[in-house]
Amino acid sequence: MRIAEVVEEYGLSADTLRYYERIGLLRPVRRNASGVRDYGEEDCARISFVKCMRGANVSIEALIEHMQLFDEGDSTLEARQQILIEQRDAARERLGLIQEGLDRLDYKIAHYDELIAKNDASCRTQEA
Repeated sequence: MRIAEVVEEYGLSADTLRYYERIGLLRPVRRNASGVRDYGEEDCARISFVKCMRGANVSIEALIEHMQLFDEGDSTLEARQQILIEQRDAARERLGLIQEGLDRLDYKIAHYDELIAKNDASCRTQEA
């Protein structure tokens, strides 16, 4: 799969894909006879994983470490699991903060709804 196809399939820019390769999140991508990157199934699986983890706000540093350990094989299973546990815990903490913010937004919106309704009622009373 050429880079343009990967861009379309995964919604990442070509620059992002090259960056991920440069920093080690992706292994060096095989190139065809013309020197054009040719992404295979394994490359696409890694892209999918990295995109999902970045969507969960997993840090680049943690992902790099995880992918390096992944490439070392099964002897690193526990270390990889620990990285994911730490990242999950951090994501849950962020999610809690986001929920607090959403709750406050809902409260403030409801408060403004009340104020607007009172203001509208007051205006109608004054007009009559």
